[in-house]
Amino acid sequence: MRIQVRRTGGFAGIDRHAEVDTSGRPDASEWHTLAGEALAAGRSTPPVGVPDGFSYQLTVDGKTVYCADPRLTDEQRKLISRVLKEGA
Repeated sequence: MRIQVRRTGGFAGIDRHAEVDTSGRPDASEWHTLAGEALAAGRSTPPVGVPDGFSYQLTVDGKTVYCADPRLTDEQRKLISRVLKEGA
């Protein structure tokens, strides 16, 4: 499973992108569960965020959803943090 996160917005307006491929990872099932929950709570179109807040595009194996601060679910927040931290 390929999980991609694109973060835009914020005070400086700097885009950030990261990706994690779960193939062969010992924790792949945990990533799959988290990704499924994060996608289920996403929107098909970019939501209106708050001034200087971040907006996110989550793509998992070709399916893309959108979400924005401050209305992230716990699962979205956790997935975004992990991908941005571990992704290349």
